[in-house]
Amino acid sequence: MSDLSAFIRGLPKAELHLHIEGSLEPELMFELSRRNGVAIPFRSVEEVRAAYAFGNLQDFLDIYYQGAAVLLTERDFHDMGMAYFRRVAADGVRHVELFFDPQTHTDRGVPFAVAADGLLGAMAEAGRDLGITSSLILCFLRHLDEDAAFATLKAAEPYLDRIVGVGLDSSEVGHPPSKFARVFAAAGERGLKRVAHAGEEGPPAYVWEALDLLHVDRIDHGNRALEDPALVKRLAAEGLTLTVCPLSNLKLCGVSDLRQHPLKRMLDLGLRPTVNSDDPAYFGGYVGENYVQIANALDLSRADLVTLARNSFQGSFLPPDQAAAHIAALEAYAAAN
Repeated sequence: MSDLSAFIRGLPKAELHLHIEGSLEPELMFELSRRNGVAIPFRSVEEVRAAYAFGNLQDFLDIYYQGAAVLLTERDFHDMGMAYFRRVAADGVRHVELFFDPQTHTDRGVPFAVAADGLLGAMAEAGRDLGITSSLILCFLRHLDEDAAFATLKAAEPYLDRIVGVGLDSSEVGHPPSKFARVFAAAGERGLKRVAHAGEEGPPAYVWEALDLLHVDRIDHGNRALEDPALVKRLAAEGLTLTVCPLSNLKLCGVSDLRQHPLKRMLDLGLRPTVNSDDPAYFGGYVGENYVQIANALDLSRADLVTLARNSFQGSFLPPDQAAAHIAALEAYAAAN
């Protein structure tokens, strides 16, 4: 392990953009397929990995939903969650705000409670055994209609004391944030934080809508915001966190080379980007690997890396005293290394 890689792995950090279903590694997918008697359209782990050659977001989503079909029981969701937490414990992750897609499961007849209880159990275990705190963010699938999102919010009501916020994911183009303005307002009335994928494949106008119509607390991705100078100025002035996912952008052809990635420009423009893995089982690396590869591609300094990690705690939904404690630990680590 290089000095830089070792520094990154030890750097205390939070992950703010992680779809837990996207952490389902092929090995576990096959194990759950056998355990639950669910047929999947792949004959081997190698065949699954070979299928992970995506031309765009939709290519990925087609396989993502096939993989999720093996998740049927509370134990399945727990095992998937713990597999993720064990991996990121080795990456210096201290806090995670993880997305889950209840509609992906309820539409298959899996009750909301099965997914939620399994994940919450894994989150509690990760806190006890690994020292990783975590929060749960319920995401609405934007290719479905707003009525379906309202039904999901209704199903979540018994869990709202254990869910920190709502998000918006799945197919971006053709499904602007404005489509979900009313359900995001309802979530806000229930005291939930709000985040949304915007500016990944969609235009800067989607980022404006997320800000002005959904009143989001964070922007997930946000890369294409850089095409609009007025939008950049606003994001910088408001100190809004961007949850950037370098290897995802590369795998989904948002950039053709990590050396072209906008992360360094974001830092230079006074924005508040963070580094995250998005769907690590599909995109070639967990959060530590995202840090390592983008640091090498953009020749990021150790100070840049510390800034990115600090941003992850500042942009989290942790109580201020807990975020400050993590930042103090980060600063101490940086000073000692």
